[in-house]
Amino acid sequence: MNPIERAGLAVLLRLDPELSHGLSIRALAAGLVPLSGVVSTPRLQTRLAGLALPNPIGLAAGFDKNAVAVAPLMRAGFGFLELGAATPRAQPGNPKPRLFRLTADRAAINRFGFNNEGAEVIAKRLSRRPAGIPVGLNLGANKDSPDRAADFAEVLRIAGPHIDFATINVSSPNTERLRDLQGPAALAALLEAVLAARTELARPLPLFLKIAPDLAEGALEDIAEVALASGIDGIIATNTTIARDGLKSADRNEKGGLSGAPLFEISTRLLARLAQLTEGRLVLIGVGGVGSADQAYQKIRAGASAVQLYTALVFGGLSLGAEIARGLDLLLARDGFATVADAVGSGIGDWT
Repeated sequence: MNPIERAGLAVLLRLDPELSHGLSIRALAAGLVPLSGVVSTPRLQTRLAGLALPNPIGLAAGFDKNAVAVAPLMRAGFGFLELGAATPRAQPGNPKPRLFRLTADRAAINRFGFNNEGAEVIAKRLSRRPAGIPVGLNLGANKDSPDRAADFAEVLRIAGPHIDFATINVSSPNTERLRDLQGPAALAALLEAVLAARTELARPLPLFLKIAPDLAEGALEDIAEVALASGIDGIIATNTTIARDGLKSADRNEKGGLSGAPLFEISTRLLARLAQLTEGRLVLIGVGGVGSADQAYQKIRAGASAVQLYTALVFGGLSLGAEIARGLDLLLARDGFATVADAVGSGIGDWT
């Protein structure tokens, strides 16, 4: 982290969390944030469901919900970006305050509720993005929608021509009953609808499913079975958790999804189990608590072909993505792996 970023981060950490997030996006869009450029080496280059990545470190959905800073984020050192979540119609989300910084836990709690400017506005911005690293969109449903499966499909129809992949988000805890869509019958119907919408696109794109870490006994097996039968390309494991075990910060009991360091172990164990269940037949993306090169490496060794981060940037700055990519390259070299792909799943037994 350079002195300019360190000073800016110190200021942002003293402000209201949602205000500081908004200011960081504006600063990026205005060109005020130093950027590292694309980070890549032959060891880091990999493929994700057919997408060529310069490195396997991605930005998770939620940081740039409305695609207002896509071009600078593409130069921030990440290997791929996920924007959104986007819903068919614009919606304000839940009442404020709805974002809480848990500094003592290196974590955050949010209950945004899919606040965004709507798929049409977001798609228009995405249509103007430059060429470069792959950019995807997290698909969401409106809070008051009578047919949420149709909402996911509609966002894909609108934005599909301007993105490289899409994520079906049925795991946010902040939209009432959204996680019910993870049940086998509902999930199968939802995936069928979104896959049908994909066939309408002139250019096919990978579809991923983002799941929760808080699954009842047997639910992960059901999800794996449905996903494998559906024809989607992969699973992102995991979204935020509703658990609150071992937290120290004053806002630890706020409602919403918990992200950051406390999520690392639970999400990585679920990832490794999912890798066992899917046996390489689905691409897996590891997310949850990644804040260092070693943690990204552990996700990869647990079965992830790529990883994503977001909350760690709150405490480590935007340059953290590039730092993790460079550190991962050193770890791969240390252990004799010629490529990221060679390391995928090499440590599943450590987590199961």
